Amino acid sequence: MKTLTLLTILAPGVAQAHTGHVGEVAGHDHWVAGAAIGVAIGLSLWAIWKEKGARARSEDEASDQDEAGADAEEQQA
Repeated sequence: MKTLTLLTILAPGVAQAHTGHVGEVAGHDHWVAGAAIGVAIGLSLWAIWKEKGARARSEDEASDQDEAGADAEEQQA
């Protein structure tokens, strides 16, 4: 049981690899996977940026409508 515990503690340390060696081990085809990961990260950041812009515009429109409604109530009074 002690041996099993020791192996489970030490095993993850062996699995860690330096990313610079991926090209040497896997061949030159794997740069495509790295590029795909980069594109995925870029697209997700773009989507987040776009969503934040849409929220800001909708909040501005809502505040403009609230101000317009308050002005209309003041004119009626």
